[in-house]
Amino acid sequence: MSLLDELVRHAGGGDHTVLKDTRVLVVRVGDVVVKAHEADTDEAALKARLAVELPAGLMLRALSVDRVGGRIVTVWPAGTPLTPDDLDDAPWEEAGELLAELHRQPVPDGVPMMGGPERVTRAVARLEPHDVPRRAYTTLNLNQRRRALTHGDWHLGQLLRHDGAWTLIDPDDLGWGDPAWDLARPAAWLANGLMDPAGWDRLTRSYLRAGGTAISGDDMWRELDGPARALTVQLAAVAVANAREDGVPLDDAAEALISSCERILAAPPLS
Repeated sequence: MSLLDELVRHAGGGDHTVLKDTRVLVVRVGDVVVKAHEADTDEAALKARLAVELPAGLMLRALSVDRVGGRIVTVWPAGTPLTPDDLDDAPWEEAGELLAELHRQPVPDGVPMMGGPERVTRAVARLEPHDVPRRAYTTLNLNQRRRALTHGDWHLGQLLRHDGAWTLIDPDDLGWGDPAWDLARPAAWLANGLMDPAGWDRLTRSYLRAGGTAISGDDMWRELDGPARALTVQLAAVAVANAREDGVPLDDAAEALISSCERILAAPPLS
C-alpha cells in the first residue's frame, strides 16, 4: 500500500485531494488534512513545538500525532487557504496582527530554536560550491540576536481561514529566535522587486500597530538586513536547485534573486 493510500485510510477514507507532494505529503480527506512529515523529522522537537500553548485562534492546533508507514503524521482541521486569486488583495493586515501576537507570547521552556537558519542551510546544501547563492551563504550570520517565539517559516501560504477568521498554520519550525526572521521572506521579496511596496507597507504598519517587536518604525532595515539576506539566499538556492533538477531554465524571479546574491557578496551587512 502506498503512503498516500495509508494516509487516506488513516483519515477514515473517502474522496481526497493531494495538496502537496514534495519531501512532505499533505492530503485533504473530507474535513481534515493529513500531513506526512519528512522522513528525517526530529520527533521530539516536533512534539515540543506542537505542545506550545497559544491563545485561541492564533495558530491551528493538530488533532493528533501518529506514525503511519514509518513517517510521523499529523492530522489537522481543514480550512480555506489563500489562492493565487487572493494575492491581489492579500490579508496583509491580518497577517501583521497574527505575527505581532505570536511574537508577544512567552517562550516556553524546552521549545527548540526556530528552524529558519536550518532551512537556509538545507537549501544551500543542494548546490555546487561555485553556485552564487552558495558563495553568498558564506557571508551570512545566522546567529539569533533576540529570543522571542517565532514561526520560523512564515509566508502567505502559512495563513488559513478557519471558522471565519485567518489563523497561522504549520508550526514545524516554531521556536525561539529573532522575530525579524518572520518578516524576512516578504522583506526579501520587496528588496528583489517581487512584492508590491503597498503590501509591505500594509503588513508592517499593521504589525507595528498590533505591538510587534521584531522591527521598529525608525530603522527597520537594520533589524531586517541579516534575515532578509538569508532568505534571499534560501529562495535563490531553491530556485537554482529545482531548475537544475527539472532541467529547465531559470525564470525572471530566480534571476532577480541570484542578482541579489551577487550584491550580497559585494556589500557587507549593515550590522
